[in-house]
Amino acid sequence: MSTARRVIATARAEVGYREGRTSGHWNNVQRYSPAVPGLQWSQGQAWCSTFVSWVFRTAGAAGLAPVTASCAAGVEWYRVRGRFSDYPVIGGPVYFGPGGGTHVGLCVAYTDTTITTVEGNTNANGSAEGDGVYEKTRPRRSAYVHGYGVPDYPEGVVLADPAWRSRRGVTFFAHAASVADLPSATDSPSAARATNVEAFAPFPGADWFRRSPRSPLVTAMGRRLVAEGCAAYADGPDPQWTEADRRGYAAWQRKLGYTGADADGWPGRASWDALKVPPA
Repeated sequence: MSTARRVIATARAEVGYREGRTSGHWNNVQRYSPAVPGLQWSQGQAWCSTFVSWVFRTAGAAGLAPVTASCAAGVEWYRVRGRFSDYPVIGGPVYFGPGGGTHVGLCVAYTDTTITTVEGNTNANGSAEGDGVYEKTRPRRSAYVHGYGVPDYPEGVVLADPAWRSRRGVTFFAHAASVADLPSATDSPSAARATNVEAFAPFPGADWFRRSPRSPLVTAMGRRLVAEGCAAYADGPDPQWTEADRRGYAAWQRKLGYTGADADGWPGRASWDALKVPPA
């Protein structure tokens, strides 16, 4: 399982958890503050940001998010690293309110009009001072949404920010994306090497691509082109082979040193094996 998928799964497993009560009132006493080193003091305080810190730490990704009980500090943490965006990020913290200092959750999906989040210290009404962990659907374009942190996931990120679309390791979906669009653990060659697994798809043959295939293998290839900084997608990749795939593959061939007719965008065995496409 990739890091982003693990972070989201960790957050979703907490949906339904409720904080404690004192004299019939919710009291902000929960299990997350004591479990995050440096945030034990925040027990009894608003805990949405503490929950996000706990999620990343529990998922084995503590270095990809700030350890803080302050939403505003979380925004600053991503900004100073050049990893803050106005657009949705799958597996990225989403900050709400003026300056992002009111509330925070984790973005797990988006469409043109909505974002789906997992949030701590909210309630059925979406309050920033609630009673537990909820999965929420909120308007994507709202003055209440301040922006998103972009975690530096080792397998890459899926997001809607057009300014990021040409960056290495970025998969750009302008209109809609979800966990299903995240790279798998073996989408990166380094991940396969780390687990000592030779998990690469065999070359399907040059003629296969000329038949304009629609296959998960095309998506897997496209994600590797994204990871290598060779993508030419306006939106995607997706399973249908298109001219965008061919242009991206031509960029990959040129990166390998091919020129002229040898860099025409039609995959060959040597360049395919060098791309290390995971099995679909």
